[in-house]
Amino acid sequence: MRMYDLIEKKKNGFPLSTDEIQWMINGYTKEQIPDYQMSAMLMAICFQGMNEQETLDLTLAMRDSGEVLDLSAVHGIKVDKHSTGGVGDKTTLVLTPIVAALGVPVAKMSGRGLGHTGGTIDKLECFTGFRTDISRKQFFENVNAIGIAVAGQTASLAPADKKLYALRDVTATVAQMSLIASSIMSKKLASGSDAIVLDVKTGNGAFMQKKEDAVRLAETMVKIGTMAGKKMAALVTDMSQPLGNMVGNSLEVIEAIEALRGNGSKDLMDDVYALGAQMLLLAGCAGNEKEAYDSMQSVVKDKRALDKFAEMVEAQGGDKRQVYDTDLLAKAKLKLPVNAKEDGYISSMDTADIGIACMTLGGGRETKESAIDLSVGIELKKKVGDQVKRGEVLAYLYANDEKKAETARDIVANAYHYGASEVMKPQTIHAVITADGHLGKR
Repeated sequence: MRMYDLIEKKKNGFPLSTDEIQWMINGYTKEQIPDYQMSAMLMAICFQGMNEQETLDLTLAMRDSGEVLDLSAVHGIKVDKHSTGGVGDKTTLVLTPIVAALGVPVAKMSGRGLGHTGGTIDKLECFTGFRTDISRKQFFENVNAIGIAVAGQTASLAPADKKLYALRDVTATVAQMSLIASSIMSKKLASGSDAIVLDVKTGNGAFMQKKEDAVRLAETMVKIGTMAGKKMAALVTDMSQPLGNMVGNSLEVIEAIEALRGNGSKDLMDDVYALGAQMLLLAGCAGNEKEAYDSMQSVVKDKRALDKFAEMVEAQGGDKRQVYDTDLLAKAKLKLPVNAKEDGYISSMDTADIGIACMTLGGGRETKESAIDLSVGIELKKKVGDQVKRGEVLAYLYANDEKKAETARDIVANAYHYGASEVMKPQTIHAVITADGHLGKR
């Protein structure tokens, strides 16, 4: 087999066989195929596309390029949740203790933030002493004992994806549906769960800005997972503005804790409950959506979900007192207002710019090696659909550096757009995609 022949085949629009894709991914992972040939293949895929079988084969080849976790030591049906990322997305912090409190084991591998999107691992490290580098043995023991553990992703999972993504990032071949879907799903399938629920974001703060593209990506990933033998569901959810009211690690932790106390914002809880319902259904812990919603609301109301979160923090070395008293978490020195420039209604927000403003304050990474300030961030007082008066506070910046704060203030102020007439608040859930092909629009 020669890489030259495979490039020529794909360039001319012919599908690659299972054996050809496995040979190619294996060779590239072992550095037997050079970057320039793989770059040519990626560009050929961008122009010619991949069919369903090719996309599945690519996903499985990347999954099998490294370790595939065996979660058989964890009791029950394991359900994983994945978000394609966004600004203010603290859903995992709220969702996982809720479903764990209802008997769904959560053995979750999460990542750090990069660029304007936040990472679950960074948020959890706001708790003094919290460890995400726990051993595999401890990880399994925690899930079996308390029903939940969240650890950092290891380099041994889908190493081919890491190499391919780095190459795609510098060759303008990121935005291709099969490549995106296989990248996400190779890591999810390697994580060993029995079922997977996907949160595919859409809007100006998401990778898939057009709703129809987000739906297509969700459908593609559900098909891949189903063909690979997993129970699957996906939601297409809104990222035309930040999720919730807080952006920034410590602030998002505080907002998540407030949500577990029953004080979550409507958009955040809509997202949490819709995802949780699918997790409970796939795990067989609910017979229908109403039953799932009722049970989730019950464990929030009686504080079982909050207590489960505290259990998880303590089990991984964190100070659980900070769950019950968030004043013990790191706080920024400065709190500065961002004021409205005119009267009217907030017609839209440049969501990515809000994330960039948080990064400017020190709350995000420009590279994987960047250090971040966990205490800084942004509190949104006004969002799309809200009426404002000139000079009214749109947001507060939490900062430790006045110069950075001034730069961030301009970014946030310019991220708000105004209209003279009232606009509808965005709906949080755009679509629910299940393995039977049903597309339920909300």
